Amino acid sequence: MAHPSASRTRSPVNYRTATTTLVTAFASLGLVVPAVGAPKPDVDSLRQRAVAIQATGTVGVLAQSSGPQSSRYATVGVADTATKRPVRPGDRFRIASVTKTFVSTVVLQLAGEGRLSLDDTVEDWLPGVISGNGNDGGRITVRHLLNHTSGLYSYTRDIPVLNTRAGYLAQRYTTWTDSQLVGMAMRHAPDFAPGTGWAYSNTNYIVAGMIIEKATGNTWEREVTRRIVRPLHLRHTSAPATRPDIPGNHLKGYSAFDDGKPAIDVTEFNPSAAGAAGGMISTSADLTRFYSALMKGRLLKPAQMAEMRTTVRAAQLDAVWPGVRYGLGLMQVPLSCGGSYYSHAGDIAGYMTRTGVSGDGRHVVVVEATGDGSAPDLDTMHVTNTLIDEQLCAADRER
Repeated sequence: MAHPSASRTRSPVNYRTATTTLVTAFASLGLVVPAVGAPKPDVDSLRQRAVAIQATGTVGVLAQSSGPQSSRYATVGVADTATKRPVRPGDRFRIASVTKTFVSTVVLQLAGEGRLSLDDTVEDWLPGVISGNGNDGGRITVRHLLNHTSGLYSYTRDIPVLNTRAGYLAQRYTTWTDSQLVGMAMRHAPDFAPGTGWAYSNTNYIVAGMIIEKATGNTWEREVTRRIVRPLHLRHTSAPATRPDIPGNHLKGYSAFDDGKPAIDVTEFNPSAAGAAGGMISTSADLTRFYSALMKGRLLKPAQMAEMRTTVRAAQLDAVWPGVRYGLGLMQVPLSCGGSYYSHAGDIAGYMTRTGVSGDGRHVVVVEATGDGSAPDLDTMHVTNTLIDEQLCAADRER
């Protein structure tokens, strides 16, 4: 998902990026600029990049690059280290913080229906929930939540199941309530006054999920399913609430939690610990369909789409995505060939999801890698960003 943590641990809501030592875990990383006149990426080059991602230490890699006429896939490695089953294009995986784009879309739909306003405060909807230690829900708006300018402390820094081997083994089947997760954040003072800075906080989207439920009478999972998953026929996408397994054919996740011991299977996990900040499961094809439909205006009215694309600088993430800006559940990332693409990334123990979509929704790239990848130098993310940049720049040259 993405959060500012002080270690390289991938928390569901964590881009494994961070802000604490990257504030957390990212050292500098740049995009490779395709050589002038280089051939456009094809199936072979997509596979070469996928192979390069696996070479950084991942277990399995799945990459899909799609345009108006066709989709290309590349798969490398195994979905299960015990059975040695190879990665397949239709395999499901945990999408972690990519969930945030789905949740933001629902909030914006509600705004378009007049059922809430982006300028409403958290206190308007959830009296007393954000309070104590300098936290004041009366000063935080829905917009602040969605673009990470609320200043709220990210609860994922404190929850053991997302950060340590022992925590995962002890708590992987534990069901967490939204109130418990927000309560962890309320033990801390805010990082800054609302609207005065930018910091990735998974707490923001837990609160946004609570507001969806207050506004509709339904959980965020049900609203995402009713408003997005079913209308777009995302048959392999789910918001499982508390179910710990991944149904159907899927990629298993593996993590060593950076403790120097061998990686363990971390596939089973009660997603309530991630909630609206990162609890969903999907496939590369479903994510492609979702992001394409979103950017083509099929899910939001023009006014709300404009709000989603209205970005602020997210300098904490520059070490991973130089020059990146953040909108409402959507990143805007510069392309090496000029222009930019939209995205959201997601990391949780054992899974790294990366997406890239052109502004018109015509071209989408989705990459999934399992395992921890290269810990000290972030090669996994470097090569993955290069793959996305290369594919989208090639698509742009084709126009």
